[in-house]
Amino acid sequence: MLRLYAGLIPRVLWKIFFIINFAAGLLVVYPVLAILLAGKPNYHAAYRVLQFWGRWVLYVPGIIPRVTWEFDKKDLPRTCIFVANHTSYLDIVESFCFLPHYHAYMVKEEAGKAPLLRVVFRDMHILVQRQSITASHKAFLRISEKLDQGHSVFIYPEGTISVHGQLKLFKNGAFRLAIDKQLPIVPITYCNNWQLLQNGGFAKVPGRPGLARVIVHKPVETRGMTEADLVSLCSAVRSTIEKSLSEELLRRKKKRK
Repeated sequence: MLRLYAGLIPRVLWKIFFIINFAAGLLVVYPVLAILLAGKPNYHAAYRVLQFWGRWVLYVPGIIPRVTWEFDKKDLPRTCIFVANHTSYLDIVESFCFLPHYHAYMVKEEAGKAPLLRVVFRDMHILVQRQSITASHKAFLRISEKLDQGHSVFIYPEGTISVHGQLKLFKNGAFRLAIDKQLPIVPITYCNNWQLLQNGGFAKVPGRPGLARVIVHKPVETRGMTEADLVSLCSAVRSTIEKSLSEELLRRKKKRK
């Protein structure tokens, strides 16, 4: 029992500090974001502010992103569809730290109801009510508009945060959109965010500082693809991410020996 509490107290204290730091950083940047997004939104300037905030949120409590690019970062397509596994609330904030250009997220509508987060997710990203087919369709129409405007979008095809980093089945929406727009998909693997801030009970699940390993995979071209290629495209991207997660698991096992 004493060992349980010895491990529990540091975990809870760190999470409390993380939340306070998260909110403090948001309070600092909120007025700037509100100004930049008022009237005709300046998304690119607002994204620079989010990059500052993202680094604040992660670096201060000791979460250090370690990003591996499988291609030259300068060759990142200006307009593309990012597709990643979803393992933690850290995922979105971390992307601000390593992706150089503004990109719109598809996020659940609850994120837009939080007072401080409203200006970020309502104005810069796409809110979706996942239980409603009609609302999801409207969200994809807005995502399509973002792509037509030259902005990249970021979609988690699992549709929810997974537990213990286990990869769920992918939904086809992101891949159908990529084929329709003939735009490249950039797969991203979040290797261990779930170990740093796991989804679940506040005191029960992990929360600690550490290295957050990310892999940005080579873009997958969709030029010339049709609806007939949808399943194979989805499967290929999922396999790329699954392979990296398997390699991460082997790395952890070797480290424990």
